[in-house]
Amino acid sequence: MAAITAAMVKELREKTGAGMMDCKKALTEKNGNLEEAVSYLREKGLAAAAKKAGRIAAEGLVDSYIHMGGRIGVLVEVNCETDFVAKTEDFQNLVRDIAMHIAAARPEYVGRQEVPADVVNREKEIFRATALNEGKPEHIVDKIIEGRIEKFYKEICLLEQPFVKDPDVTIQELLTAKVAKIGENISVRRFVRFERGEGIEKRQDDFAAEVMAQIKQ
Repeated sequence: MAAITAAMVKELREKTGAGMMDCKKALTEKNGNLEEAVSYLREKGLAAAAKKAGRIAAEGLVDSYIHMGGRIGVLVEVNCETDFVAKTEDFQNLVRDIAMHIAAARPEYVGRQEVPADVVNREKEIFRATALNEGKPEHIVDKIIEGRIEKFYKEICLLEQPFVKDPDVTIQELLTAKVAKIGENISVRRFVRFERGEGIEKRQDDFAAEVMAQIKQ
């Protein structure tokens, strides 16, 4: 069996954020193979993350992100279990990444449980009418609606959107990986996104008429 050195434990800790004893155990289990030890810790961590999901997370941060010279602004609250974790650079970077993602991806809700039933029902009616107008057989319309509703959730729910910095993972998967690394439950509680001029009816100038008026002067 390979000798497990302090340097090996330190390197594994830096790669995974796991505790010293967990790193030493992982290296022992994997006979000093660093990459296998990383995988071992991640697998254990992801399983543990599922157990932490029900724990109360009332600490955390409210952070902001301003984009494009003040054109878009986001406020987001991300919670964790302890003030100690809330003050770590790792957690703060996570919150900033989520705020930036919200600015770019324009989610409307945190998760699908927040989407009002009337909104979902309205979309289903639209999808049904569209499918029938496309000539789809009645007996498969419900299946089509089900698939399109799933896509609808993925477009408007923050947790189901692909992360803008790494589209191979969703925001939920990003959080789960961070829970596994940090060892505390983490959740996005709420957010608000502002876009300058949103909802205001803007003046639409008739460019052709403006040019003609200048010619006649």
